[in-house]
Formats: sequence, structure tokens, C-alpha cells
Amino acid sequence: MNILRRLINRIELKSRGKNHIVGWDMTPEQAHAFFVFQMKTVLTLFGFSSEYEDEAAMLQKVRDLLSGHSPETTLVNIGATAGGIGGAYPLAKSMGFTTTGIVSTLALDNVDQISEAVDHICFIADKQWGGKLPNSKYLSPTSKAMVVCSDILIAIGGGEVTRDELLVGKEQGKPVQFYPAEVKHELAIRSAEKAGLPKPESFWGEAHEIFGKQVRIRAW
Repeated sequence: MNILRRLINRIELKSRGKNHIVGWDMTPEQAHAFFVFQMKTVLTLFGFSSEYEDEAAMLQKVRDLLSGHSPETTLVNIGATAGGIGGAYPLAKSMGFTTTGIVSTLALDNVDQISEAVDHICFIADKQWGGKLPNSKYLSPTSKAMVVCSDILIAIGGGEVTRDELLVGKEQGKPVQFYPAEVKHELAIRSAEKAGLPKPESFWGEAHEIFGKQVRIRAW
């Protein structure tokens, strides 16, 4: 998308008045400085960016997890968009938490996807949504920011990006929690068909392949 369109989308996002934009083209270090200034524990939720097979169960798990933390001392951080795990934003706000979001500047191509329930958003200058850089062991700027800004990393399901972020968070000695969940079957099948790939054999996601083996899969 051209620069003019992104500028227009910035104006649109600001005009709706639902979010405070911390920065439009931030580095991970700049985002980290913002979070440090808040002087609160940053609890980041990771997971699928698209719909969950059982969204109600996902939201109940989020409610249970957040019930163990105080809104006075904890920020709830996600990826700024409304879909998937971003569906937990309204719940977090209803429980009294201040919410934050870290997201790639690619999100400016479609600001309708940005959740209205995010109090503060850090747009990270990035050419991809997250995960590892091509042919590299290092995280892209967005994923690097997600990890460095987080004090507690909690994932409910999740794909490759979540997997990569949790692994780095664990390497850095940060507390990591993982709870199995399935992505919406219909969407996963449709996505595979569109890409010319065979029907998925599993809907648990790539993060589950690493972290799910440590957790017994059961209904919440």
C-alpha cells in the first residue's frame, strides 16, 4: 500500500478517538521505554490472530488468568488487532485493566482490524507481521518488541509467530505459560485450500508442537 493511503488511514484511526497512538514507526527499544515508564507489570497474551474454534472457552481462560492479577499493577498487552486473541481486549477492559497493543506498521493497511478496546498502541516499523526474520534466527522488530516489553508471557494456542516469541521469551528467562486451543477448523481448511495445500491434520497450531507437549489437553 502506498504512503499516502497509510497516511489517510492514520488520520482515520486518530479521528475515531478510541486509541492513544504512542508512536507510528517505533523501534522495539522505543516501545520498551514507553512500557517501562508505565511502572506496571506487563502481561502479554499470545495466540491465534484468527478465530478460535471455541472462543467462549478462550475468553473464560483469559478471565480466570486475569483474575489472579490486579488492574492497579498490571497492563494487559496483546497485538492491537481485534481478531483471534485480540477478542480478549473488551474483557480485559471490563475487568478494569489498562490495555496496550504492539503491532507491525502493516496493520495500517487496514485500520478496521484495530481493536477499539486498546488504550495505547505502539506501531512497530516492520515489513512483516512478526516471527523470525527471513533466513535468520532473530525475531522481526514487532516480535522483538512483544518479547522485550513483556514481563509475563501467556499463550492460548498460537501459530508460528507465537511459537517463535515464546521460545525467545523462555530463552531470556521470562515466565512463559501455554494453554492449548484450536484455531477455527473451517478457516484453517479454507486457508489451506486457498494456498493449494492439503487439509490440515491438526488445528492446534505450531506453538502447541513445542509447548503443548508439556500440557495435558483437556476441556477447560
